[in-house]
Amino acid sequence: MKNPLISIVMPAKNTALFLEECLDSILSQTYTNWELLVVDDNSTDKTFDILTDFSKKDKRIQVFKNMGNGIIDALRLAYSKSKGDFVSRMDADDVMAPIKLETMLTALQTSGTGFLATGLVSYFCDGEIGGGFKKYEDWLNGLTRLGNNFDEIYKECVIPSPCWMSYVSDFEKSGAFNPDIYPEDYDLVFRFKAAGLTCLPSDKVLHYWRDYSTRTSRTDPNYADSSFIDIKLSYFLKSDYQKNKKLVVWGAGKKGKHVAELLVENKVDFQWICDNPKKIGKDIYGQKLLPFEALDTISNSQIIVTVANENAQQQIIAFFEQRNKKAMEDYFFFC
Repeated sequence: MKNPLISIVMPAKNTALFLEECLDSILSQTYTNWELLVVDDNSTDKTFDILTDFSKKDKRIQVFKNMGNGIIDALRLAYSKSKGDFVSRMDADDVMAPIKLETMLTALQTSGTGFLATGLVSYFCDGEIGGGFKKYEDWLNGLTRLGNNFDEIYKECVIPSPCWMSYVSDFEKSGAFNPDIYPEDYDLVFRFKAAGLTCLPSDKVLHYWRDYSTRTSRTDPNYADSSFIDIKLSYFLKSDYQKNKKLVVWGAGKKGKHVAELLVENKVDFQWICDNPKKIGKDIYGQKLLPFEALDTISNSQIIVTVANENAQQQIIAFFEQRNKKAMEDYFFFC
């Protein structure tokens, strides 16, 4: 396929402050056969005016008003207008590296269908990037360099929402933007995995991810920690849970309690362990908390780990390795 069309879908809401820089980065791409389908999601600033001005200057940019509400409706509308052979997503407050589209397209054309192109990301902001974001960037890029993103899919979103590309056929096979599930980017990643797509490794920074206090992922309740736990457990029960094994939850912090609550609601039998002496022996949601050593008395188990402390996680991994337990088969880190 020579010189194929790439469809870039992009929701935009109150991003006037950053929008021109974003659009300029798209216009500066080394690969030029693209269309940008951008949907203004009921902005109250000058977002729509800026988009309209750019669309008048470059016919590759098509602008629409969201007839619904929210990112999912905006993405659906944008995608319904697309005509490309390949599809990618962009965020209206971020910046593309000049070689982004060319690099991902080349990787996909070399590999064929059944693959997902990604790239390294770099956070930036007006001030100093917080340690948490830097840690996430390093972790995410470490996975992307090897192409083993799905190996840690239950920890966090392992593919950045504005830095992937796929064949349209593979995107359709993955369910496109059809589900009404937030966080929509994390849900899509699980569906990419379920569709059997393979992540292509990349060693190039292709996307510059802007952080600021009013970014949607920071302010919208759809992106709260509890929503991520809901998605993790839902896909775990559908894809990786083995009913012939005894399910164990390790950890009784906020995330552990939410997992336990969801399991009770779904009538899934489990046992609950932790290493906090103040909680051991307590009854929560009808489940008695046991010391983690009790795991040695539970044969044929699968363990969901909700302990976030890094040092504790390393100790837990060592505990599992001593017992020949395998990651993503016998145990799953949910944070």
